[in-house]
Amino acid sequence: MSIGFVGLGRMGSGICQNLVAKSGERVVAFDLSPAALEAAVGAGAVAASSVAALAAESEVIFTSLPMPADVEAVALGAEGIRDGAREGTVYFDLTTSAPAVTQRIAAELAAGGVTMLDAPVSGGPAGAEAGTLGVMVGGDEEVFERQLPLLRTFSANPIHVGELGSGLVTKLVNNLIALCGVATAAEALMLGTAAGVDPKKLDAAIRASSGDSIAYRSLADRALSGDYSASFTLNLSYKDIHLALELADELRVPTQMGNSMHNLQRMASGLGLGQSDPTSVVKVYETLAGRTVGEGPAA
Repeated sequence: MSIGFVGLGRMGSGICQNLVAKSGERVVAFDLSPAALEAAVGAGAVAASSVAALAAESEVIFTSLPMPADVEAVALGAEGIRDGAREGTVYFDLTTSAPAVTQRIAAELAAGGVTMLDAPVSGGPAGAEAGTLGVMVGGDEEVFERQLPLLRTFSANPIHVGELGSGLVTKLVNNLIALCGVATAAEALMLGTAAGVDPKKLDAAIRASSGDSIAYRSLADRALSGDYSASFTLNLSYKDIHLALELADELRVPTQMGNSMHNLQRMASGLGLGQSDPTSVVKVYETLAGRTVGEGPAA
């Protein structure tokens, strides 16, 4: 079997390399970056000249792309998946995209006999490299079960969550929880350290108490070290929250926490932090307070 992989960025490169190493199948890759494609070939993949050419020789296709518009262009644009895929092809989109966009793409591809499933991932570049990503899949359950061996090359626990679009809804809900947790942690740490509690002791106490969480630890580690270098950027997290709020608008569900987090991200972006880690939202509080989280008592 030939597997196609499009999108060799921070996430896609690790996923593609695990498919090459663990699937036992031929992996055909494509990316607009010659360097990224060369790295994939160095890991054992075969380079394709275009997305359509890749689709023409692949039974299963994966895409890992930044934005919903990129998915639409790769799937339906000139020399895209639709132009090359054969009837019976299975297509997994790993991008955090919009459910409505995915449903529209899937309907167009279905006319040519291509089955699309949404399969957004969680765990960051480190999880992609280690093959331990979370994968939330929406779409045909029989197809999901049939392709589980491929999904397990890069996921510790692929989960089928429902019909097409359900994987994306699950991912957006997950990110809404995580990113709102980051914002709460930023606000709370600023409050505690401004009141004079030693930041390292405050951190140790929270980690041993009910305030502890993955989101808290992510924020605290960054805030106390001052290192906001990114494997996943604030700009991308802004996109994820935006998609969640669009879904909430469609469903008329109130999202007070999500709206607050989105505004906080806008302020951080205005400070020039778009390419920093999402935890850099704490710098909004630091800027407004005129102090860092790690300083002593407020004057």
